[in-house]
Amino acid sequence: MTTPQILSIALLFVMMAFFIWGKFRYDVTAMLALLAGLALGIVHPKEAFTGFADDIVIIVGSALVISAAVQRSGLIEQALAFVSKRVTRIRSQLLVLTASVGLTSALVKNVGALAMLMPAAFQMAKKNKASPSVFLMPMSFASLLGGLMTLVGTSPNIIVSRVRQDMTGVPFKMFDYFPTGFGLLVMGLIFLRFGYRLLPRDRRAAPTMGDALDIKGYVTEATIEKGSPAIDETIADFVKRHDDDVTITSIMRAGMRAMPRGDLTLREGDTLILGGEPDVLERVISTNKFALAGEEREVPEDRKGEEIGVIEAVIGTNSALIGRTAGNLRLQERFGINLIAVSRGGERLTHSLGGTVLRAGDVIVLQGPLTLLPERLPELGALPLAERTLRLGNSRKGLLPVAILAVAMIATATGYVPVAVAFFAAAALIIASGALPLAEAYGAVEWPILIMLGSLIPVADTLRTTGASQILATQLAHVAATLPAWGAVALILVAAMAVTPFLNNAATVLVMAPIAAVFAKDLGYRPEAFLIATAMGAGCDFLTPIGHQCNTLVFGPGGYKFSDYARLGAPLSVLVVLIGTPLILWVWPLH
Repeated sequence: MTTPQILSIALLFVMMAFFIWGKFRYDVTAMLALLAGLALGIVHPKEAFTGFADDIVIIVGSALVISAAVQRSGLIEQALAFVSKRVTRIRSQLLVLTASVGLTSALVKNVGALAMLMPAAFQMAKKNKASPSVFLMPMSFASLLGGLMTLVGTSPNIIVSRVRQDMTGVPFKMFDYFPTGFGLLVMGLIFLRFGYRLLPRDRRAAPTMGDALDIKGYVTEATIEKGSPAIDETIADFVKRHDDDVTITSIMRAGMRAMPRGDLTLREGDTLILGGEPDVLERVISTNKFALAGEEREVPEDRKGEEIGVIEAVIGTNSALIGRTAGNLRLQERFGINLIAVSRGGERLTHSLGGTVLRAGDVIVLQGPLTLLPERLPELGALPLAERTLRLGNSRKGLLPVAILAVAMIATATGYVPVAVAFFAAAALIIASGALPLAEAYGAVEWPILIMLGSLIPVADTLRTTGASQILATQLAHVAATLPAWGAVALILVAAMAVTPFLNNAATVLVMAPIAAVFAKDLGYRPEAFLIATAMGAGCDFLTPIGHQCNTLVFGPGGYKFSDYARLGAPLSVLVVLIGTPLILWVWPLH
């Protein structure tokens, strides 16, 4: 072995040791590895930052923005809510959730699909008086399996596509992964349907600051607009349709207050005083095409074009709001903000927002330009509460982000435009159209993942440029020489699954895919089966909460322990090897 080859392999093992050690976060470890490669002379300065211009980084970043926009649209959540009303048993609800997140993961990045469906899991768990842990880990595992079905479902698929293009000149297309991925998803859904019993039932998430505040009884004001499904519906039917999660405390009709009797029929133009939790109120207003009070008011001239958001605050004891109503304070005219909801502990509010006399201790939701809201709170004598996500007061664009995603998927599936171009264009159009506010778009991008990818691409490439991958592959080929063809594929699959929990799935593929490709060549086989096995293994980390973002995402909310992942994940990993290996060989022949 030459000195550069020794240095390249040594750097790889030291980097893996740092990942396992966990002293530094994975993106910092990747940056240190890049610096070490430069210092050792195995990464040329001109090539050091080419990873940040790689298509992989563009596709992953764009997919995260698109996922956030689809999540914000609420369409999938609404569809799932419709189904959940007809499915009441936990096992059946689990199947609905895991199947939904698995299939959605094929269209948007799996971590985005999981994030958009987690609220539905919390709602179902609450109605069943069960712990969300029953649903969350199985949903995470289903999202990992679903992401294997398409090019954009998970990062490993994107990376092995580029490796195949480098080797054969032809990348994997959007749905080349579907046969193997779909087969594993079906297997996984069947297993999770029965295997969820392996999880402890007593797991609960630690309470957050938002939970500690326990602010539930908000009231807001909304007007029924033309075309609303609530028109000609009785109040009793309306409340029942929303699972009794919302109340109508008062109705204003033609300037007169009407008692909200259950048999009263709702009409176009009625103004409703609605009560409920913030997310419930937002869902009711969005799905029924109501106009939220204050939405029609114009933003101040000097603030037009700025992003509109909401903030929760509590009225202090010396606040100028005490004893006043939002109407006579003229908040919009004087301060450029709107009052869109109020919560008062132990009391049911029935007046319109503009006519509610505010008191010290009331919790209010204010809407306005995000740069203006922090300035106005001290002037009003209101204190901001612990930050939590509120959808109330944030408009949805409905079908638009889904339509843009569909066009991007069709364009890439037909080969009309490259994946990176299609998804970058889709992300840009989503932001430009307002379907996703700019701040949320930047917040949706997992910058540590992109930094890690950009840093590791040139580091991993040193295995190829120094010839180290050839040596490692040759050693593996000696091990596999006595194995049958399926054994060689299974070896790569198991190796990728074993390394991923310590190295991160994208990093695993960056390191292993070139080795697997050369390994296949040394054995006289075509590389596709081995590249698919690498991506599959790297995408199926069911043993730890750290190998994939999906597992990390549910770790806290599910209240899981580290060892819980292996309880459910170990048998699923065995099934992936036993079923995935023949699936790969059936779809991707070795000769």
